[in-house]
Amino acid sequence: MIARLFQWLSQKYQYTLDCWTPYVVSRWTATVILLLLYLLRVFYLKGWYIITYALGIYHLSLFIAFLSPKIDPATHEDFDDGPELPTTINEEFRPFIRRLPEFKFWYSATWAIFVATFCTFFDFFNIPVFWPILLLYFILLFCVTMKRQIKHMIKYRYLPWTTGKATYKGKEDTGKIVTT
Repeated sequence: MIARLFQWLSQKYQYTLDCWTPYVVSRWTATVILLLLYLLRVFYLKGWYIITYALGIYHLSLFIAFLSPKIDPATHEDFDDGPELPTTINEEFRPFIRRLPEFKFWYSATWAIFVATFCTFFDFFNIPVFWPILLLYFILLFCVTMKRQIKHMIKYRYLPWTTGKATYKGKEDTGKIVTT
């Protein structure tokens, strides 16, 4: 009986996730709103800065995984075990495959916000710290990490987004049937 209930809940949860999948902008808008509500709660309660710092570090690690290729060209040797990034103009186009897909990035980021919000209901997570130090350290960590990631992207010539990339189109369909 209980197993059947959990199976039913699991199916409903998966169905809801499947329905949300095509709506990228709506999903990220909801996540940003949740994050702003969390930050408003932390600001209003004046505490839980360690939880907020941990949330920021986790989101940063998710973002770096989102920007990184699945197969790192720095460590990848010339084995035919998967797609590679092109190194010359004459090479065949192979799509950029992320280490962390966009949906999993959104899902993990949203769950992290829920967990952090849940933690703000317990006083033993409210460790007293001088929050400006944590903020400066996070900004420094963000800048150093992003600098390293951007250098990696420049060195191995890959872009983790689609704007600016060449798109190829076939001949336009005129609707006429050609008979031979």
